[in-house]
Amino acid sequence: MNPTKLRTDAADWLRLCHSPGLSPAALRQLLRAFGTPAAVLAAGGASVRAVAGGQAQTALEAGPPSGLVDTTLAWLEGGNRYLLALDDEDYPRALLQICDPPPLLYVLGELARLNDPSVAIVGSRNATRQGLADAQAIARALSDAGYCIVSGLALGIDAAAHRGGLAGLSSSVAIVGTGLDRVYPAANRDLSHELAARGAVVSEFCLGTPPIASNFPRRNRLIAGLSRGVLVVEAAMKSGSLTTARLALEQGRDVFAVPGSIHSSLSKGCHWLLKQGAKLVESADDVLAEWGIMRAPVSDFPDAEETPGTLLAELGHSPATLDALVFRTGRPASELFAEFTQLELEGRVERLPGGLFRRLDAAP
Repeated sequence: MNPTKLRTDAADWLRLCHSPGLSPAALRQLLRAFGTPAAVLAAGGASVRAVAGGQAQTALEAGPPSGLVDTTLAWLEGGNRYLLALDDEDYPRALLQICDPPPLLYVLGELARLNDPSVAIVGSRNATRQGLADAQAIARALSDAGYCIVSGLALGIDAAAHRGGLAGLSSSVAIVGTGLDRVYPAANRDLSHELAARGAVVSEFCLGTPPIASNFPRRNRLIAGLSRGVLVVEAAMKSGSLTTARLALEQGRDVFAVPGSIHSSLSKGCHWLLKQGAKLVESADDVLAEWGIMRAPVSDFPDAEETPGTLLAELGHSPATLDALVFRTGRPASELFAEFTQLELEGRVERLPGGLFRRLDAAP
């Protein structure tokens, strides 16, 4: 397909793919049997029923929601807006390798990004400041090394990963769970616009689709499928990021995880992945080395200068309570609390649930 022009059979693809009640499996059966969307739509009800069953016949006879086709065709007339079908030469080759590639993809942004080498970075929406800094730093390093960063535009780790990818040389792609005429969450509106301008935003859902909860696990298979590997940064045991990691394994992708403190609930999911065989990542070099890529020695996390005996030195890299620091330093709690408050204002420590303090490494 010439990406500067709308394909002539776009309306047929839209009518076929967005007829409510037509399952993906039935759609694929019909395309195999009849060849093209136009041929499927022209087939009689008996023929459709014979191939894919009565539910498929009913769905096609009802057709897509009123106005959807015309609204979508009008939307596609805008700049950098594309509709990719399975037979397009620009359709992501990586997604053709998964068991259920979406028959249609909506794309806003740079189409070529969808076939760039890429790595997914996902994690908690309620990430710590250190987790956000780690995700952004690793994403930027991987982007500079030639990998487009794929994530889901969620708050927390996803957003940090996108920002890191955009700051590097290879940009970033967001796979979303809504129609592309909506931005969810609204707090990431500016980031979404930046991705559309310098990367890409992708959805399998038609225009007008709201943020339905069931859409997000579904889009996770595309985050994993588009990427060579998935890196998880901070994830609780019930995190959707673990679903993305599982899908990555099922699709034959690599899975990586950043370890954390044994005291943090946001490290439990990553530690579980590591126990299951995920590859431990302390920097972008660990991902690149797994793929046989070596770069000049460079730290993703510049070391902060630290004087032995100071509060930061005593705190170390594991969360600790104020009482524990009183015991370690022999200093009064009021004095330590005042110093922690100043360090927090300087962005050198953060407070965690349970009365814990944690040191923050320097941002890149």
